[in-house]
Amino acid sequence: MSTITVFSARKIITMDPNRPEATHVAVRDGRILAVGGADCADAWGAVRHDDSLKDAVLMPGLVEGHAHMMAGAMWNFAYAGYHDRMDPQGKWWKGKPDLDAVVRDLSDYEKTLEPGQPLLGWGLDPIFFSGERLSRKHLDQISTDRPVAIMFSNFHLMCVNSKALEMAGYDRATNAEGVVKDAKGDPTGELQEMAAMFPVMRRVGMDFRGLSQTEGAIRSYGAVCMRAGVTTVTDLYSQMEDADLATLVAVTDDADFPARLVPVLGVAGTDPAQAAARALALKAQSRDKLRMGAVKLMTDGSIQGWTARVKWPGYVGGQANGIWNMAPAEIQRMVATMQQAGVQMHIHVNGDEASAVAIDAIAEAARSHPWQDARHVLQHCQLMGVDQFLRCAELGVCTNIFSNHIWYFGDQHAALTVGEDRACRMNAARAALDAGVHVALHSDAPVTPLGPLFTAWCAVNRQTMTGRTLGAAQCITVPEALHAITLGAAFTLKMDHEVGSIETGKRADFAILGDDPLGVDPMALKDVPVLGTVLDGRVHLA
Repeated sequence: MSTITVFSARKIITMDPNRPEATHVAVRDGRILAVGGADCADAWGAVRHDDSLKDAVLMPGLVEGHAHMMAGAMWNFAYAGYHDRMDPQGKWWKGKPDLDAVVRDLSDYEKTLEPGQPLLGWGLDPIFFSGERLSRKHLDQISTDRPVAIMFSNFHLMCVNSKALEMAGYDRATNAEGVVKDAKGDPTGELQEMAAMFPVMRRVGMDFRGLSQTEGAIRSYGAVCMRAGVTTVTDLYSQMEDADLATLVAVTDDADFPARLVPVLGVAGTDPAQAAARALALKAQSRDKLRMGAVKLMTDGSIQGWTARVKWPGYVGGQANGIWNMAPAEIQRMVATMQQAGVQMHIHVNGDEASAVAIDAIAEAARSHPWQDARHVLQHCQLMGVDQFLRCAELGVCTNIFSNHIWYFGDQHAALTVGEDRACRMNAARAALDAGVHVALHSDAPVTPLGPLFTAWCAVNRQTMTGRTLGAAQCITVPEALHAITLGAAFTLKMDHEVGSIETGKRADFAILGDDPLGVDPMALKDVPVLGTVLDGRVHLA
């Protein structure tokens, strides 16, 4: 008979309303056998008591419903972000406070490269820099002999030097959406959205998604998750090539890999029928720690990059109203096909015009092909209002809200993108919950660092980098936030019957914490230490 292990803890937060708290949890064959006191599993036979976690607080393994495996792979390139950032090994990298620091540090990095090797960087946040915007003239100071390409933190824009523009064939004669030009008609080096960025990325070898499919990158992603208390995580735009699948299976089948991985097939620019067939074929190949079968659609771009599609009155600086990564008609066709095929959809929507298009498409498809428990998910939902949340509730559409934006970009949104009034209702988790919508919260790592407790803190306190509360009416409670990063996120992945709470029959997946997130001051929620995770009853310490 299999061994029964009873873990003790200072406190166990179960997220199960029938038994909200406990001190012991029994595990057999990687699943939760019983929850309660020290004797909770005595009726099942001989038990082995494990007191190694007796001083810790356990809660359900955290669920990150919108992140990207690039969070592990990006550290192969130069970090150019504004904020200090920790890599998968726990090393801190200093942020770049201004353009001079960006150019200086990248110039130092350039000296370490082989002749002709492209200089590739990531994480740039130009919205924090006053004065002129990063352009090719800045990057030409680093090198004119080798291509230099720096991806913005939002992964919707990049800036490149003259050599990279030349390699992509971009010049005064180029007439392509997203290739930004100056007053004289020359490309500035800024490229907006994938159609404009891809020709450069292909030529300089900036294959972030391909690099994220290597064994090393997948294992780095697992390490990032474990340090954050995450036991179930998405890769929310995956190409899912056959060769990639073989690597994913090999790594996730390893008992030491510390997370359940949910890669979602990216379908922008693909044939809808073929994409649906591929998604269903992938679903049939799902395994214990590798769950597949959903797809992701792209609508607009990034609000802080001014490429999101927003309703009137638009951007406060008068910028053009964003870029469609998939045209509305293309979105409607893709949604209709996926709905008919029975494929769950995750749809990127930042601006409220984009969310309106997505909701309309889902409503139309649902009328033609009704489907119970589809659980389609709108991702980001940054400018959605009460009217749109109510429509989501009526349609059974989930929302995964980008709460981290309040801290990272809230001040900039109020001053530079959508103005104070709309910024105060951005990422409106309170409105979504009050409308009866299933809510998750996310980091979109590596756009912002993966850390659900920090994300929950953002939703609870809505503090910006300057310390003010941006939209107190949209704050949610700590229990609501913890639900959103456990059961709420699990619901959006159709995994709430397996993970998200500590109750009999579910997977023995726990986050190991150094303090009680329900007991600390809500302002200290982000500071609760993560000591590691338990997955299938196996302990992984940070």
